[in-house]
Amino acid sequence: MKLLRYGQKGEEKPGLVDAEGRIRDLCAHLTDISPATLAPPVLAELSRLDPLSLPLVEGTPRLGVPIASVGKFIAIGLNYVDHAIEADLPIPKEPVVFTKAISSLSGPNDTVMLPKESAKGDWEVELGIVIGTRASYVEEEGALAHVAGYCLVNDVSEREYQLERGGTWDKGKGCDTFGPVGPWLVTRDEVGDPQNLDIWLDVNGVRMQAGNTRTMIFSCAEIVSYLSRFMTLMPGDIITTGTPPGVGMGKKPSPIYLRPGDVMSLGIERLGSQRQDVVAWTRA
Repeated sequence: MKLLRYGQKGEEKPGLVDAEGRIRDLCAHLTDISPATLAPPVLAELSRLDPLSLPLVEGTPRLGVPIASVGKFIAIGLNYVDHAIEADLPIPKEPVVFTKAISSLSGPNDTVMLPKESAKGDWEVELGIVIGTRASYVEEEGALAHVAGYCLVNDVSEREYQLERGGTWDKGKGCDTFGPVGPWLVTRDEVGDPQNLDIWLDVNGVRMQAGNTRTMIFSCAEIVSYLSRFMTLMPGDIITTGTPPGVGMGKKPSPIYLRPGDVMSLGIERLGSQRQDVVAWTRA
């Protein structure tokens, strides 16, 4: 299934995508797509619904983050060898872990706002994992059983804040609007092997990133197992798993950074696509 949330920010309704790519309303069956929705019995019940029996949502409504009430937004850095090389950083022996603020979450096509005095805004298309059942000290062999599904994430970054201002990476990763997620939460059964998905990102129509998740250093199963040793993963937690080469910071002969007026378009095979206009900071 492809689950989504549609409507204005703060007023999203639950829905799913039918075989023709149309949005079908789930309000008769759910109040929202929340961590409780990801329980295996609930997903099984939803999977038995005939999408054609559900009300059709007309038009092209705004899409929100496909899961409400996200508890943790965890990120893995430098998870593709070529990206570590372009960043001039050592290839990690263990996953590099940081967090993105929950307040950075935004819909897949919402505007990305550069923070005040931003100089080095950057893009990172990534595969996201959505946890479905509680995971603590799980073995790699059974780790994916705790996954409800997968989603597309743009790990938008401010490189000066991340790398030149001291301390951890988090301050360059958690700015408002820096976490577009969606358009869908695609259930694990529909995605199949998460380690064989094509992945891409364009800026202003120019291909910047192109890769495949098979080149990840640490697989989705390894990441879930690893993180579960340090924190209990809960339903609705999102893990974004790193980006292939082609980020602005790594462009030669000189870096390319986001500016107001730029447009980012990105996608992952089976998980849909996103589009974000980049704007300058304004006070909310």
